[in-house]
Amino acid sequence: MKVAITGGTGFVGRHLAERLVAEGHSVVLISRHAAEAPVSERAIHVASDLSNVSVLIAAFQGCEAVAHCAGINRELGAQTFQRVHRDGTSNVVTATQRAGVQRIALMSFLRARPDCGSPYHESKFTAEEIVRNSGLEYTIVKAGMVYGRGDHMLDHLSHSLFTFPLLATVGLRAKAIRPLPIEDLVQVLHAALVERRLPCKTIAVTGADQLYLRDAVVQIAELLGRKVWIVPAPIMFHRVLAQVCEWTMKVPLVAKAQVRILSEGVVEAAGATDPLPADLLPTRHFTAEQIRNGLPQPGPFGVQDLRCWG
Repeated sequence: MKVAITGGTGFVGRHLAERLVAEGHSVVLISRHAAEAPVSERAIHVASDLSNVSVLIAAFQGCEAVAHCAGINRELGAQTFQRVHRDGTSNVVTATQRAGVQRIALMSFLRARPDCGSPYHESKFTAEEIVRNSGLEYTIVKAGMVYGRGDHMLDHLSHSLFTFPLLATVGLRAKAIRPLPIEDLVQVLHAALVERRLPCKTIAVTGADQLYLRDAVVQIAELLGRKVWIVPAPIMFHRVLAQVCEWTMKVPLVAKAQVRILSEGVVEAAGATDPLPADLLPTRHFTAEQIRNGLPQPGPFGVQDLRCWG
């Protein structure tokens, strides 16, 4: 079958595309950086920031499903939460309808909800509502903290441990997380897109293990052979740090939206969700092998990570 993926060169989109291509499916990857970071020579690459409906209609022609994985965790210039999550989703839905595609899967966030004071969470929820009211056969996947090769979690923690041996937890009281392996998330998306198993469902997906972020950091540090000192820090400290990181880093060490996410914990979905079939429940544990498979090349942050570089 033929599937279009927005955010096709991003973390989730790339892993989904790799599985679909490996199975022999035809894949169309839509991304602002499609020409710069091709995922596979066997996929069709379309450059788009989701603002032009005509481009999207052309890209979706002949597709049986659309995976809408495009999203941002910080605002940068014209790439705002409203433009990407709300307007971008509206354009994707319009193009899906006009191209005659019947099925769409939306990547959302576990804690997305309205009227919570976070533009990230609220815009993600608005995207959910646009899809729910589209008249299309949809699956909304509210995922928790996802990790794997090319993610932000393992990537940033690894480079941080090589840069400075200190980690400040978000808030004075530890909050739990349920790390979700990318392989388990892709399996759910595959079931929705290819197997058509989750029509008109809103699904929450979290990892098999519940732990505190500090415990995850200790596991990663041990694998890397690095010492780490973990101290609690107030949320306001992290908000200031996040703002500085957003101003100075190409991919921030921590973004303001991530501070809000970690301050709440990433364990339970916000709002009503449908049960996930037993055979799709994540089963991979946060083990040394799983972590090792997702770690980047070892090394500290450097000047190449700064926005003023290159």
